Amino acid sequence: MTLTLFPIRLLFAAFMMLLAWPFALVASLGPPDKEPEQPMALWRKVVDFLLKAIMRTMWFAGGFHRVAVKGRQALPAEAAILTLAPHSSYFDAIPVTMTMSSIVMKAESRDIPIWGTLIRYIRPVFVSRSDQDSRRKTVEEIKRRAQSDGKWPQIMIFPEGTCTNRTCLITFKPGAFIPGVPVQPVVLRYPNKLDTITWTWQGPGALKILWLTLCQFQNQVEIEFLPVYCPSEEEKRNPALYASNVRRVMAKALGVSVTDYTFEDCQLALAEGQLRLPADTCLLEFARLVRGLGLKPENLEKDLDKYSESARMKRGQKIGLPEFAAYLEVPVSDALEDMFSLFDESGDAEIDLREYVVALSVVCRPSQTLATIQLAFKMYGSPEDGSIDETNLSCILKTALGVSELTVTDLFRAIDQEEKGRITFDDFCKFAEMYPDFAEDYLYPDQTHFDNCAQTPPAPTPNGFCIDFSPENSDFGRKNFCKKVD
Repeated sequence: MTLTLFPIRLLFAAFMMLLAWPFALVASLGPPDKEPEQPMALWRKVVDFLLKAIMRTMWFAGGFHRVAVKGRQALPAEAAILTLAPHSSYFDAIPVTMTMSSIVMKAESRDIPIWGTLIRYIRPVFVSRSDQDSRRKTVEEIKRRAQSDGKWPQIMIFPEGTCTNRTCLITFKPGAFIPGVPVQPVVLRYPNKLDTITWTWQGPGALKILWLTLCQFQNQVEIEFLPVYCPSEEEKRNPALYASNVRRVMAKALGVSVTDYTFEDCQLALAEGQLRLPADTCLLEFARLVRGLGLKPENLEKDLDKYSESARMKRGQKIGLPEFAAYLEVPVSDALEDMFSLFDESGDAEIDLREYVVALSVVCRPSQTLATIQLAFKMYGSPEDGSIDETNLSCILKTALGVSELTVTDLFRAIDQEEKGRITFDDFCKFAEMYPDFAEDYLYPDQTHFDNCAQTPPAPTPNGFCIDFSPENSDFGRKNFCKKVD
């Protein structure tokens, strides 16, 4: 197929995109934020029909001979937002080209030759990573379009925010649900005998997936439009609840489980720092509880220095739950008690704030190992020279890895060449530069596995991630949480 079918399909797909380009170019002229004319002009209807036909021909040539569509797509006035899941591949663009709905995508995409012109035609909502207010502006634009009474094209959103392998639905981001308007859930299925579609954090790359898929004689995809979901008053006030309930409806239709993993958890689990998280880490649970308290790691990062200074002033003095609540400026709740228990090693209802700050630093900056270690040295270091002993190093690394046991004696002795019994951050930094793989070389307790959390765990789990965080145990209800020492 590589020598026969693949090149023919690839050339034909490229030809179809080139054929669609001039139509999209003419139709996308004018200010992108200008409200579409009502009713749509005849020539725009013709262009819309031609582009849909060209795109459908392209997918047909790629092996998607039959696209099964179930249910009825709601009108823009009935549901301004379409929520699609599970998101597992760039082939999920098929329903986008079939409906010509607007999508949310990064602003850099509009500058891609040919593809950028096709994208601009569907009037997407662009997100700029360089703009600090991009998230807020994106939500405001979605809200503006959603509340336009059907004047704008429907917005198609993948609320998971990242690709998964379709075995479960991860946490939905609230952007599609903040406007508080009815949404239409849309579920995708790829019932192929051989899966060449899935494009996730680990596994085949984009080009290999394209090659494998175009080499298949036939590829199948099913698109099911579920009934429009109208939010209750409570859901309108609480976008997270709205998102969770819609996710539950979609999971039931798909026959899969749900898990409270998020896009950020993938970043945390797969971070390429010098201290990669082991399979038995409790930091994923910690990150979930942080979100459960309404605290967003992306907002907390700028306050890390403030938190660390407060913790440093305590000099290891432990605090109780009421003081912890005041420190975080949140009320005492079940979620807070669960988080508190993660750090209550002795079981005497007291924790060391420094451990919380170290864990928070890892969650906020998963790839910046040395930044977290430096922050920890400031809190644990002596007032004279900022040095720490082996006990403090053990505490820092156990918290940074989220494990209960860790032997750091060999590592400490390797850093403490002069046998002073204490090391500084500069000592640690120099050692890390000389031995970038120090974690694998020096930290080898039996209970810590330096396999990545996203890799296959020792026993099969419903979500394919860590054993102690399966969908069956992902509710925010009361349960017995494992402490850091357990």
